[in-house]
Amino acid sequence: MWIVMAILSAFFAGITSILAKCGIRKTDSDVATALRTVVVLLFAWVMVFVVGSAETIGEISPRSLLFLVLSGLATGGSWICYFKALSMGDVNKVVPIDKSSTVLSVLLAVAFLGEREHIALKLASAAVIAVGIYLMIERKPDVKPENRPDAETEGSPRTERKRVWGAQNPWMVYAALSAVFAALTSVLAKVGIMGVESNLGTALRTGVVLVMAWGIVFLKGKQARLKAVPKGELGFIALSGIATGASWLCYYYAIQNGMVSVVVPIDKLSILVTMAFSFVVFKETMSKKALLGLLLMVLGTLAMALGA
Repeated sequence: MWIVMAILSAFFAGITSILAKCGIRKTDSDVATALRTVVVLLFAWVMVFVVGSAETIGEISPRSLLFLVLSGLATGGSWICYFKALSMGDVNKVVPIDKSSTVLSVLLAVAFLGEREHIALKLASAAVIAVGIYLMIERKPDVKPENRPDAETEGSPRTERKRVWGAQNPWMVYAALSAVFAALTSVLAKVGIMGVESNLGTALRTGVVLVMAWGIVFLKGKQARLKAVPKGELGFIALSGIATGASWLCYYYAIQNGMVSVVVPIDKLSILVTMAFSFVVFKETMSKKALLGLLLMVLGTLAMALGA
């Protein structure tokens, strides 16, 4: 059952990326993150009351609560970086880097959660996934120094390349940070959700994400931008929040009842949904190299799942 929930999590997560991209064309990414977190929180608590687990809050141990809070902070960091990257780069370039959290999650699960069953298969699959991710990452072409008016004062060609890399690909930094925080989220959540009903655990940690997201908005003085959010984009932000809520509920059920080193790779198959929609909605095409990378990611994930 937990594998089915992991697959459903991947489907909803894939839709989330596309809906979120539609919602941040003109809307500030931090504001959009804060707004969609409100939707996720409401969705999560509705599910808590539907399953009747609200009354068990008092039974949560301090240790579980601590790790739920830490996983919420990691999720908040991942979200902020991810949607900043989405607002700056193409979906089919940002998502593969974000999905590199798969490899780190597997390694952390093996090292800290003791998930060493079929370890050779897991590590081999993680290696295949890593190669696939590398092939999918396509940076924008560098601008030749001779074509820049300020090239003569920029220094050596190597310095120029570094400057151009930083100027044209800042989204890569945010996408990489998103992956690191996402990997930490999975491991911390696994520890925190032990002995806690999965819907309740999701709702509690979403509360932490909400505080963090709105804290960022007010610290950066962006609250005035709330009035400037287009109504059309607000709808997409709300829909992305609902999709995220559904993905989280499935994901943390799978995390609680299954192995992190298997659930995370399956969840990351959301890239198939994202890539399909990015082609249809945004007309973002992929090179043969990127398609080969996607194939390797899928094969590595399937090998890991079948070996569970």
